[in-house]
Amino acid sequence: MRGTVLISGAGIAGPALAHWLGRYGFRPTVVEVAPALRGGGQAVDFRGATQLTVLERMGVLPALRRIRTGGSPLRFVDERGRQRLHLPAEFAGGDLEVLRGDLSRVLHEHSLPSTTYLFGDTITGLTETADGVDVRFRHAAPRRFDLVIGADGLHSRVRRLAFGPEERYVRHLGYHAATWPVPDWPHPGPGSVGLNVPGRLASAGGHHREPGRAGAFVVFAAPRLAEHRHDPEQQKALIAEAFMGLGWEVPRLLAALREAPELYFDSISRVDMDAWSTGRICLVGDAACGATLGGMGTGTAVVAAHVLAGELASAGGDHRTAFTRYENRLRDYARRCQEGGDRAGPFLAPRTATGIRLRNALLSRRPVLNWMLRQGQRVSSVDLPDYGVLPDYGTLNDYGALPDHGALNGYGTLND
Repeated sequence: MRGTVLISGAGIAGPALAHWLGRYGFRPTVVEVAPALRGGGQAVDFRGATQLTVLERMGVLPALRRIRTGGSPLRFVDERGRQRLHLPAEFAGGDLEVLRGDLSRVLHEHSLPSTTYLFGDTITGLTETADGVDVRFRHAAPRRFDLVIGADGLHSRVRRLAFGPEERYVRHLGYHAATWPVPDWPHPGPGSVGLNVPGRLASAGGHHREPGRAGAFVVFAAPRLAEHRHDPEQQKALIAEAFMGLGWEVPRLLAALREAPELYFDSISRVDMDAWSTGRICLVGDAACGATLGGMGTGTAVVAAHVLAGELASAGGDHRTAFTRYENRLRDYARRCQEGGDRAGPFLAPRTATGIRLRNALLSRRPVLNWMLRQGQRVSSVDLPDYGVLPDYGTLNDYGALPDHGALNGYGTLND
């Protein structure tokens, strides 16, 4: 039996990593501050052969294909509802698009046979020793683990405890984004439709299984508003102020916002770190190299979980060797993916009317759109090693160097 690993975060990267670690004989525990798996959420996508192959090797690809959304075309309209730009499903939906809550559930189920989950708790302290990490929790009794992995997102608690304040690593990109449910939406059908005015996007996407329901998605330019990150009522007030007075269906979206039982609100930011590990503590997914949206965060997290677990297994649990190889293999890949996050805000909500017209004119030309899709193929793939046969822990298939495949627009989905 290999060592014990504590993973912070039960979103996407955490359960994916737990699945692989359990398969290789480690004993993973996942701690999650929420009382249960987070449901709902917007659509996320996977693109290219690398990401699809990892899903296939995990054994989750058939299940995800059964619950796929079918893709999300995008329409941009003016305040009178007249269409100004239409983008096909492959531009935003990739090769496989699913709802984030559905993906989390599938990954959780596949990790359960070998993973212990602690919901409604969080890490409050980390002390590294010569042979482990002593972990303090808000509720559970202290425990020692061989390794600790932060898979807890852009605002990672593990990163803060082990590496220092968030301000050192998280860079605001000039925009904020928010999502919330809309129970009575008069535009059923797949995809999203949204209104652009300078510096703002107000949109909604119909639920692919429940006509009449939708998810609102807004983006607006603003300085960093971190002081409101944990106050939903303040967040609602900021959103209402940013979009008050606009036409189209914006009043309907704001009415749903006032009564929304749940709200996601965050800055559009990216994480940049000189190193993803320190001692026995390592970061994966958005905690290490995330972008709020547009940076292919979901696909990158699943690939990173596979590589991190594979390197730990092939190194026989030697975390120093494994962490170094993991980062060396993926740093350039992650950086290329993050470039989409840098462009997401200006693409979705150009700051000037001229910027909106220019984007619409360019992307209305099919040759330009095709060029962007081809350019995206460059960042959708990375060479994955053949981890070979792991004695007593099963056999890893030959992954080899995976070819480019599929389409990527360089921005990811609206809610990647």
